[in-house]
Amino acid sequence: MTDTPLSLIRNFSIIAHIDHGKSTLADRMIQACGALTAREMTNQVLDNMELERERGITIKAQTVRLTYPAKDGKTYILNLMDTPGHVDFAYEVSRSLAACEGSLLVVDASQGVEAQTLANVYQAIDANHEIVPVLNKIDLPAAEPERVKAQIEEVIGIDAEDAVEISAKTGINIEGVLEAVVTRLPPPTGEADLPLKAMLVDSWYDAYLGVIILVRIKEGRLKKGARIRMMSSGATHLVDQVGVFAPRMVPVDDLGPGEMGYINAAIKTVADCNVGDTITDDRRPAAEPLSGFKPSIPVVWCGLFPVNADDFDKLRDSLGKLRLNDASFHYEAETSAALGFGFRCGFLGLLHLEIIQERLSREFDLDLIATAPSVVYHLNMNDGTKEDLHNPADMPDPMQIETIEEPWIKATIMVPDEYLGAVLTLCTERRGVQIDLTYVGNRAMAVYRLPLNEVVFDFYDRLKSLTRGYASFDYQMDGYEESDLVRISILVNQEPVDALSFIAHRSAAESRGRAICARLKDLIPRQLFKIAIQAAIGARVIARETIGALSKDVTAKCYGGDISRKRKLLEKQKEGKKRMRQFGKVEIPQSAFLAALKMDR
Repeated sequence: MTDTPLSLIRNFSIIAHIDHGKSTLADRMIQACGALTAREMTNQVLDNMELERERGITIKAQTVRLTYPAKDGKTYILNLMDTPGHVDFAYEVSRSLAACEGSLLVVDASQGVEAQTLANVYQAIDANHEIVPVLNKIDLPAAEPERVKAQIEEVIGIDAEDAVEISAKTGINIEGVLEAVVTRLPPPTGEADLPLKAMLVDSWYDAYLGVIILVRIKEGRLKKGARIRMMSSGATHLVDQVGVFAPRMVPVDDLGPGEMGYINAAIKTVADCNVGDTITDDRRPAAEPLSGFKPSIPVVWCGLFPVNADDFDKLRDSLGKLRLNDASFHYEAETSAALGFGFRCGFLGLLHLEIIQERLSREFDLDLIATAPSVVYHLNMNDGTKEDLHNPADMPDPMQIETIEEPWIKATIMVPDEYLGAVLTLCTERRGVQIDLTYVGNRAMAVYRLPLNEVVFDFYDRLKSLTRGYASFDYQMDGYEESDLVRISILVNQEPVDALSFIAHRSAAESRGRAICARLKDLIPRQLFKIAIQAAIGARVIARETIGALSKDVTAKCYGGDISRKRKLLEKQKEGKKRMRQFGKVEIPQSAFLAALKMDR
């Protein structure tokens, strides 16, 4: 199995915008190569996570090894990687591309090129990939293959004359895609006699086997029973099992250059597996590691706290296991006066945050509260030092800060012509600066610079609702810029609630403060005394709402008689309420926290 010549191996990934048919094409290719029987076959075979099936999206890049007897009479080994399309999972895409030599670019023949198509293609071009364009959904009445081919050439700049026209759903011309893979994509390179160099592409936790690692062999051979060394940490392990995904796990004796497979080395500690690391032989190590891919930098941070304080240790273990499976996720311990012990977690975007939360509750049965998402600010202090601010509650005294810098992004929005005005207005409202506006047919492509802080809340939802879901959006980080930012603290009964504090631009501070106060007024249950809810910048209150006291009729027992008796009882009640307000603690229910934080998104 491992003596396949390099000329008969093809490593490729499928890249596309969301919903253009990557996973369905992967299904048809698995079927065409006979990797699974008709009984074993399900829709979206490689989307094996419950969440992926439910939402109809790919979250984790998956790999499968196929055997294809080509028309030239030779049998080829195809290693296919199905990648996610969402901007939040672009890191998964970059890892998959680093392990391959070519890509199939799938474009919907009715929708055409979208923002995420562009982003993924540019990543593939950066990785020096050979790219084969594939037009999917040609069986739809709205399909316009010629227009989309012209669009690919115009927008992306690659030749689409020989684009393969298919329908992944009905199976039209799947043979043509497989032939294009073996004839148009290059084989891998590598020497079997050199010291072992294998790239750690992905890793995940299996309850029975421990850590399973997905590797791509660049040089040398990886055998069962060998002692391997992780070049970044220096940790050594004995390989228990070597195998390939076909798509089920199939053990083999060894893996040679150009091959992809998995290894199991009874690794128990999550921290030993750094994605992008180089694995080598402990007895005959490689001279220098492979150039790994750059570590991911989280752009959105939020606090995750267990609803039940006893679950803290369980949350820590669960985050460790998720971190192993998702290298773009970061976390560190933190405490909050309102919410107790928890973790400050970093994500690549809001969908990423939502998916991690959902996975924690489903896979690990945890009940969590998430604080409002925030971005990382750079603080330039008066004494010349610089600090990174992840949590608005940790912001130092404004008198010590000279300037605050916030992250900006370069966003590409593709939208049908009739919705362009609404999109431009939205970007301007969010302090956006227009860089470029071009047309491709009846679709406009707007390029804007936007502050990330304005995007992480509800920008994507607003964009989709304004354009009836037709707009596509992609962004990349574009440096930091100084800005007039303030921290808004929320006080309930004069007590600051750290979990609700947030940072906003001074121009939007008052409206945001008013909105959250009005929301909390409806969420916090009434007490026997008045409760003041205030939004403040430093010592200056910018918004206030008052929750009225529950009234108890203390004069009910006084029927008839002297008015002074009633007045005396009312005065006494007033004094009691005053004292209660002074010493009374306002318990904010968990549901109010969740609803208030949701509103801020």
